[in-house]
This record gives sequence, structure tokens and C-alpha cells, in this order.
Amino acid sequence: MPTKKQKLEWLIAALREDFNWWVIEVSEDIPWDLDSLGILDPKQWSYVVDLLDPLRDYGLDMDMVEDAFIPFGIDKDLGDQKIRMVKANESLFGSEEILFILPDVMDDDETGPYADFLDHITKLRVQLLNDLIDFEQNMSTSELEEDLRDELNNQYFEGKNLHYFTEITSILEYTPAGYSLDEDGEQSTGEEEEIVDEIPDLQEAEEEAIPQDETMKWEEEEEEEGLEEAISPPDLPEEEADPK
Repeated sequence: MPTKKQKLEWLIAALREDFNWWVIEVSEDIPWDLDSLGILDPKQWSYVVDLLDPLRDYGLDMDMVEDAFIPFGIDKDLGDQKIRMVKANESLFGSEEILFILPDVMDDDETGPYADFLDHITKLRVQLLNDLIDFEQNMSTSELEEDLRDELNNQYFEGKNLHYFTEITSILEYTPAGYSLDEDGEQSTGEEEEIVDEIPDLQEAEEEAIPQDETMKWEEEEEEEGLEEAISPPDLPEEEADPK
């Protein structure tokens, strides 16, 4: 008998005001809360892959990562910032296809493959922190989980749906208060450059399947616009502009 993961063939996702993609319809009658079912876009997944890379030295289980997610490729643009996607038989790593990545939370988001993935990277992140930071006493996974629980609960109380991208990166980027990792700062710029380099075909696909100005609205574009406004010289009063 096919599993829910095998039966899920297509989905429809919409880009919301928070610039995240959210699933609004699926091919099967799966008891999901579609109001809070996020899917990672290609750029977000590329960023997650970069953050996962340092954990390879601490025993990252690549099979567990593959099992925790379902890749989807773009089928067609439905307009109104909505895309129909079909399940792709592609690896999550190194594929030349433009993939959206859905966490496998079909059966139980607390005990399923995705939950196992979160537990796995949490333990590895703690190992990395204990290795790179000279704590008076090694931190534990429970300390990391408690810190993140407080932070993510604040979003819930503010009425914000927690996107899976935020949930994953909050673990992979976690550093306890009062400490810092020099490597994180040095890698951040390089990671952003690699993301752009690794998905050069994304812009071409957008021109064909997705209007760029209506769908893929990356936050960095807004930041660039804000920077241009900030550095533009102010308009001079008429008297100053026309000296006597």
C-alpha cells in the first residue's frame, strides 16, 4: 500500500506578504493545516544546504536529510502569485532542477522524518558549539531547545505562522547569548554569493513560468532599494539650488 508521501503527486503554493511560500492545496486528502504548511523555495533550500555543510564533520546523516523532505518542481504559473508544483524524482543535493522543498510532516510532525531531522541537526549543532566555544560547562541540547522554544513561541503569540525555513535556520544558526562564532560572520557573505551563483537559471525560469515582479520577491531586493534611497543626495531648496 503506497504511503502518503508516495501518493502526494502535486500541490499548489502561494507567495504571501511575508515573502514565504505556503501550500494552499494538495493532490490527496491529507489532514494538514494548510494555513501553516510552508514550503522552502530554491533560494531558501540553497541557504539551508550551506548551513548544513559544517555539520558533515560531526556526522550529518545525509540519508536522514533526504528522508525528511519531498522535492517539487514547477509545473505552471497559475497567476495571482500561485504556482502548481509536481513531485520531482530528484536528489535534494546537487540537482540541476529548480526545486521547492516540502518537509515530510504527513504522518506526524512530532515523530516523523522531519522531526527526526530536527532532533539530528540540534544534536550536531550543540556538538559544533561545544567544540568551537570554550564554555565553562558544555551546553546541552535541552538548553538550545529551551532558548529556541521561547523565541519561536513569541512569534506564535504575535499571530505569525512559523515557516519551516525559520524553524530550521534558527537551529543551524543558533549561538547562545553572549557568545559568537567568527566562522559564521566570515561565511555569511560567501554563503550569499554562493546562493546566487548556484541558482543562475532561477531568473530564466521566472521569466518563462513566473513573472519576476509578482512572485520571487527576495528580501535582498528591498534592501538594495532602501540602500539606494538612503545614499541619494537630498533635494536642495530652490534658494540653495540657485545661488545668487
